[in-house]
Amino acid sequence: LCRELSDLETEKEQVLAGIKQLQKKEKSCEELLNTYKNFNEWEISEWSDQQAVFTFLYDSIEFTVVFGSPIDGDFFGGIPCRKIVSMSFESLLDEEAAPLSSCLVQRLIFQFIESKGSWQERCPTLHYLPQVLHDISLVVSRCKVLGEEIEFLEKWGGKFNLLKTDISDTKVKILFSSSTAFAKFELTLSLSANYPSASLPFTVQTKIGNIGEEEISAVLSRVPAGYHYLRRMVSSIHQDLLQDPR
Repeated sequence: LCRELSDLETEKEQVLAGIKQLQKKEKSCEELLNTYKNFNEWEISEWSDQQAVFTFLYDSIEFTVVFGSPIDGDFFGGIPCRKIVSMSFESLLDEEAAPLSSCLVQRLIFQFIESKGSWQERCPTLHYLPQVLHDISLVVSRCKVLGEEIEFLEKWGGKFNLLKTDISDTKVKILFSSSTAFAKFELTLSLSANYPSASLPFTVQTKIGNIGEEEISAVLSRVPAGYHYLRRMVSSIHQDLLQDPR
């Protein structure tokens, strides 16, 4: 019995040592990845010798990296560097229950992911993983802000003469109405994953009054792309076209 207890104690110590070693590996990799992380847009939910799993955007996107064999003589964060055999992305968003703005953000992020082709070719070993996480984080960060802008307009749109904000695929439709300017028109903006770094294509449908594409274009040409681009576009239209000129 004493021998069995001794063997069990030895086995327990070996298991605990193994757990500590795995925790040390995970911490080492996470610290190294954090040195490359300028935006807090990803979390590690799993790290083992077989794979790593990251989540983005409030756990609504899962990014799985499957590891291959170690590369002889090559190290990453104090552990043997491994080949990467596959990389996959999965949306965990419940689109039926989620706000339309959240669905739009997901579509734009996956538009970016799909536009890059084979991620495994871009990231053949662990050495490339920090840059991949950085690239994805940049897009997630920008698209997340866009979602917040749309939610802001849905909540406070009345202050900018907005009657309605709607989303169709990757287009945002904004209905303006002003009795002061005797105008009602719908502005449709076409969004992409590079928002807000470039001007947005748009169309205007005039319903009442004389404000159309020419007038909107003149206003929006003075709004530079950048942070809170959508909010600034809406604010400029409100200020320049829908207020009492006096």
